[in-house]
Amino acid sequence: MPVLSARALLLDMDGTLVNSDAVVERIWRRWAERHGLDGDEVMKVVHGRQGHASMALLLPDRPREQNLADNARLLAEETADLDGVVPVPGAPEFLASLIEQGIPHALVTSADVPLSTARMAAAGLPLPAVRVTAESVGASKPDPEGFLKGAAELGVAPGECVVFEDSGAGIVAGRAAGMRVVGVGPRAGVHGPDAGVRDLRGVRVEAVPGAGVRVHVG
Repeated sequence: MPVLSARALLLDMDGTLVNSDAVVERIWRRWAERHGLDGDEVMKVVHGRQGHASMALLLPDRPREQNLADNARLLAEETADLDGVVPVPGAPEFLASLIEQGIPHALVTSADVPLSTARMAAAGLPLPAVRVTAESVGASKPDPEGFLKGAAELGVAPGECVVFEDSGAGIVAGRAAGMRVVGVGPRAGVHGPDAGVRDLRGVRVEAVPGAGVRVHVG
């Protein structure tokens, strides 16, 4: 069982704490159909990224302003559609353990404030006090900006943070930030995280006085 030492944890939301796959599939497959794109190929791109960043990859000739406007419409659709949004197994207990032990942690998500608030509430999960959302950054994952900002807001050096992520874009972002990464779920394993679990039932966190936190994975 790998044990990672850290001083703070940075947590992705979709696919890591919240299972929103049903909504993401509905919204993005409709979008793919409207634009004459293959839905399966679109789904390989969208996880972990902000919507406009996915659109830039999928429709490279379309102006950025159109992508931003289209993304705003999709965010509104996603925020209104909470059917099937549930916690990832183990997420309620994992977050409760962080809160009970006073372990520094932050949410670092490609969702905006309304979407992240709605999905965490739909899944019955508490919002961390420190949150880095789409509005907080100028660049989407796989850029490391969000994770670096989360570390800075917690007052912890990047190398002393452990990231929890499910997507390739998120894992690349965490590693680019100089952090170790725990991959969560089936999408994570192929992207080379430092350790991996099927879901958060496979993680135990232990606060160590004067030494931060030990993350037991497996």
